[in-house]
Parts: sequence; structure tokens; C-alpha cells
Amino acid sequence: MKIPYSYTFRNLWARKWTTLLTVGGMALVVFVFSTVLMLEEGLRKTMVDTGSYDNVVVIRRSAQTEVQSIVDRTQAALLESQPAIALGGDGARMISKETVVLVNLNKRESGRPTNVMVRGVGAGAVALRPQVKIIEGRMFRPGVSEIVAGRSAADRFTGAGIGEMLRFGQREWRVVGVFDAGKSGFDSEIWGDAEQLMQAFRRPVYSAVVAKLSDTARFDEFKKDVESDPRLTVEAKRETVFYADQSEVLANFIKYLGLTLSIIFSIGAVIGAMITMYASVASRTAEIGTLRALGFRRRSVLAAFLLEAALLGMTGGVIGLFFASFMQLFTISTMNWQSFSELAFSFTLTPAIALKTVAFALFMGVVGGFLPAIRAANLKIVDALRAV
Repeated sequence: MKIPYSYTFRNLWARKWTTLLTVGGMALVVFVFSTVLMLEEGLRKTMVDTGSYDNVVVIRRSAQTEVQSIVDRTQAALLESQPAIALGGDGARMISKETVVLVNLNKRESGRPTNVMVRGVGAGAVALRPQVKIIEGRMFRPGVSEIVAGRSAADRFTGAGIGEMLRFGQREWRVVGVFDAGKSGFDSEIWGDAEQLMQAFRRPVYSAVVAKLSDTARFDEFKKDVESDPRLTVEAKRETVFYADQSEVLANFIKYLGLTLSIIFSIGAVIGAMITMYASVASRTAEIGTLRALGFRRRSVLAAFLLEAALLGMTGGVIGLFFASFMQLFTISTMNWQSFSELAFSFTLTPAIALKTVAFALFMGVVGGFLPAIRAANLKIVDALRAV
């Protein structure tokens, strides 16, 4: 015979305080586990959304970031002539020759200095990044010491708001606009005219060249052409891949640190569930004996106790995931160790993360309840009934 499900629910309710403590411990572990996954996903999404699959980024061969890269004007001109690059409405190649520098700005709230990426862009930069929209003010004018700030940069750094002034490269730069880049990495940057920034920083070379392909399938052709040209010492990557690579070190650090903490906390949660279930078996010895005497088999008793443990894990998982979902309301910023600049990103909850979280909670519950369930199933009828 099979023990009714209502029996399991009644037993959990009869020991509600112990149940609540166990569920609370599991919910805390699940909260940590899910927020780590959300943090990693938020970082990955921010960096991947920064790029477009149709765009290609060309930097100096062996350079890891744009800051480390050098592309001289001659090489930039050769890249601009590549036939795989799309033509714009005016018949010009859809390309942006860009220079990237790091400047030190103070945070508005704490006043602490941090590195901020300033990107000098060409006239075609916005056409290459359709996610970038001016939401306040206007775009900077070429040939003038004007800049526009990403929404996150404008909010977080002193002097980066519209109408304010920033001083770097021995010049005063007026912020004439704020842009929204769709929660991508560009939101943490400041943009200006590439030629003006190169003059200000006495930098006669570009950092990278970004181009839109006429057909995304021509990437391999473009890559082969530029990397085999002896006049060029560059390498080409799809923009999505390039920016995903920029977050790899930080994402792996977050993942491994978070998983380590989750494992440590989960051991405590499993032990808590085990203690709860052992206590439940000890207090229900006579009850288990009665069930066995009524004809319920060992496997039915085992299944009932495993179900009880799984319900503890499932409840803790749902509660932990519920509270973790509110972390999506927050945006955090940290140093990207590969680009050496401040990067803002948000927690991101996906269906895959929700499924992993619930599975993790169920695993904790079942592991914690397995040994007590075996003990309950193996109780001898005569010994159990003596406890009456």
C-alpha cells in the first residue's frame, strides 16, 4: 500500500517551528546560490549586449583589450577598404575608427576615484550601435571638445552629468548629452570625437576599428583577408565575442567564489535537514511501527520520508528564489580586471537559473533526508511498537 500524501503534509505542519527553521536555512542557501548565478548572468548579458553579431572589432594582434591595442592610420585606411564591409546610405563604408583611454573620475556618492573608459568614436559609431540612443541633450559635435556620457556613467561620476564639465587630457570637456545603451557596457562609458581625444592625449594612433559586415556570413572571409595581409598586424573578432571575452576573468571569479560559498552553506543546510528528519523519525517511531503493522511496506515509508525532505527543500527553494528575484532591482558596479575600467551591471534572472535553483534546493532536501528515511524504513515492527 502507498502512504497518502496528506500524511506527509500533516506531519510537516505538526512540527511547524522545526519545519520553518529548516526551510529558512535552505532558503538562505538558495538565495546565495541564485544571486551568484544572477550576478554572473547579468555580467555576461551586459557584455554580450554591448556588441552586435554583424559587427567586427579589429585590434592589434596579441592585444587583449582596446586599451592595449594600437592601429595606426595607414592600417585603419587599409581596413576601411575591405570589400566585406557594408556601405551606408551615403555610399561610405560603415566603419568607426576609435581610440580608447582611461581617465580617473570621482564617484558622486563616495568621492572615491576610479577608472572610467573614454571612447573616441568616428561619425559612423552610432549607426554601428543601434542600441545607443540619446535620451537627454544632444550628440557631441565633431571637432569640438564636447562629450556625451552613458546613463550609468552620468549617474555615478562627478562632472559627468549633462551641462557639467570634466577635465582630462589637459582640456575642459563639456557634457552635452546622455545616452542610453540598453544596459550594455557602453552605459558605463563616455564618448567624444576620436580626433579631438587623440590630439588631447597626444596619441597619433587608434585603439581599434569597428566595422559592420555587408553579410554576417562574410566574417571568415574578412578575418582571413585582414589577418593574412602582411601590411596589417591585427586580429579580427565578432563584436559579441570580443566583449564576452572582456568579462571572462571577472565572470569566472564571481562564479567560482559564489559556488564555493554555496557549497559551504549547503553543507550546513543539508545537516540541518538531516537533523530535522532524524528528530522526526525518533518522535514517530511508534507511528512508523503502526504503519508497518497495517501493511505499509518499507518502500512506502521510505518514499513518504523522502517526499517530506523534498518538500522541505522545494519550499526553501521557492522562498529563496522569490527573495532573490528582487535583486534585479539593483545595479552594481565593479572594476573589470581585463579593461581596468568601472563597469555597471544588473542581476538577471532567467528561466534556466530558476530551474537550476529549484533543482539545487530539491537536491539538498533529498540528500538531507535520505539517511533518516532509510532509518525509518528499516525500523522493525516489534521494536517500533514497543515505543507506544
